[in-house]
Amino acid sequence: MDMQDWLLVGYSTVYTMAPVFSLVLDRDVDESVANLYPELYAELTTGRSLSYRTFFIWVLVSIYQGSMIQGLSQILVGLDSFTRMVSVSYTVLVLNELIMVAMEVTTWHWVMIASILGTAGIYFGSLPFLGEYFDLAYLMSLAFWWKLVVVAAISLVPPYAFKILGRTLRPPSYRKVRGV
Repeated sequence: MDMQDWLLVGYSTVYTMAPVFSLVLDRDVDESVANLYPELYAELTTGRSLSYRTFFIWVLVSIYQGSMIQGLSQILVGLDSFTRMVSVSYTVLVLNELIMVAMEVTTWHWVMIASILGTAGIYFGSLPFLGEYFDLAYLMSLAFWWKLVVVAAISLVPPYAFKILGRTLRPPSYRKVRGV
């Protein structure tokens, strides 16, 4: 396998699978509250939560974040050092996924916390073994960390701001019931 294959396998399994799967434990409201307010189910039948619009919003968020992560990594690091650019872009990609999962959680469960923190630990713990793919000395530099923070912030803050704005202007039914 070449470098890209190992990084793709790592991203799709080791570094992001557990947090995404842990979302099955998320609950909008308790079962007793759902039984008291059957109108909560009406939102699903109207297609507000699961619609083409929602799907395409997620597609646009993905395109935006991917463009920002890759484009800004290339601009800030430059193409002179491919391994440094991969170090920044791939690390932001993994952190972005973990933060996006955390942003979607309504009701936290200990498994969710453990999977997010555990996955981050596995990722950072595996970096010393990825010297063929990353510039390990660069990972310890201030230049790496400020670029990581800038790229992550630009890729995460606008979607999160739109999410908060959307929830404020048109809160889902479950948020009304919960008083959030």
